[in-house]
Amino acid sequence: MVLVPLALIVLISAVDISISPDIHLGPLLVIAPALTPSFAGSRTTALIGALAVLAQLVIAVLHGGLFTSNHEAQLAALALLTGALVAYCRVRERHGRELDQVRAVSDTVQRVLIRPLPDRAGPLRLAACYLAAADEAKVGGDLYAVVRTAGATRLLIGDVRGKGLDAVGDAAALLGAFRELAHHHEDPAELAHVLEASYCRHLAELAADTGQDVHENFVTALVLDLPDRLPVLRITDCGHPPPLLLGPDGTRTLPLRRAAPPLGMSALGPVERRTEEFAFPPGTTLLLHTDGVTEARDRTGTFYPLSDRAARLPLPTTPTALLDGLRHDLLHYVGGRLPDDAALVAVLRETRET
Repeated sequence: MVLVPLALIVLISAVDISISPDIHLGPLLVIAPALTPSFAGSRTTALIGALAVLAQLVIAVLHGGLFTSNHEAQLAALALLTGALVAYCRVRERHGRELDQVRAVSDTVQRVLIRPLPDRAGPLRLAACYLAAADEAKVGGDLYAVVRTAGATRLLIGDVRGKGLDAVGDAAALLGAFRELAHHHEDPAELAHVLEASYCRHLAELAADTGQDVHENFVTALVLDLPDRLPVLRITDCGHPPPLLLGPDGTRTLPLRRAAPPLGMSALGPVERRTEEFAFPPGTTLLLHTDGVTEARDRTGTFYPLSDRAARLPLPTTPTALLDGLRHDLLHYVGGRLPDDAALVAVLRETRET
């Protein structure tokens, strides 16, 4: 790309020198340094600007008017513009470095907060995909975690009220509690109950330490227990969108009938949470998601039809292949940008235990 402004300098200079001295094309040399910041940094811009000033000097000398007011004004204007462009490039580069640092920090937070899921857990194969709405970060209010226990896999997926960095604290508190408490409670409803208590303690401490109003803080969640030796899944719904089951017989949404309020709302009154059990046969994939997926819209304002779009995809051989296809399809559907954080988790029960 740097050849373009260089070619412009040579072309403009050659034409200006070869035509009548009464016609001045030298001011067009400003195009070269003005174009350079679109693809290069401050050093290249300064170099192109210096070459443009040098070309203007050559034109002035050959036209016999180096010290005329016209050429002096052109040289001064070109030099000042080059200086302004170099300053702009340096500010842009500094902001770019700061943004890179923010992204590096967010990458670290992402790895610590939402740990990569294991590829395998007993007879299960797993994959996850996280899409953050905030441009400056890759973390937000959606969360998921897997804990492996003796003879079972326990899974949590949730969505903190809000998005971006403001929701990270609540997500961190709930994930930390799940990773510890999942080892002590087999029943998903019971596990959800103790997670509720832990999250409410976090909110109380947050309000006491910061004075923040936490009355509207809550987390929608699904808590699951996936036994190794039984082809079933046991699930408790805490106000979260129901998952899908994809298999040779088609795609269907799990008919959850015992949904309870989100975590963090027990202060409004007693909450009863129950566990539901569904068949999860070998060769079937469980697809969990947050509402950032199903509430994404296309240009006409139509919500993303996750069940229909998932059913159109070729039956995947791995959870990773399924999520790759859905991620590409979702971003294409919304035009490349999501308005809210979104997470997808796919769990395949293999036909035989490995």
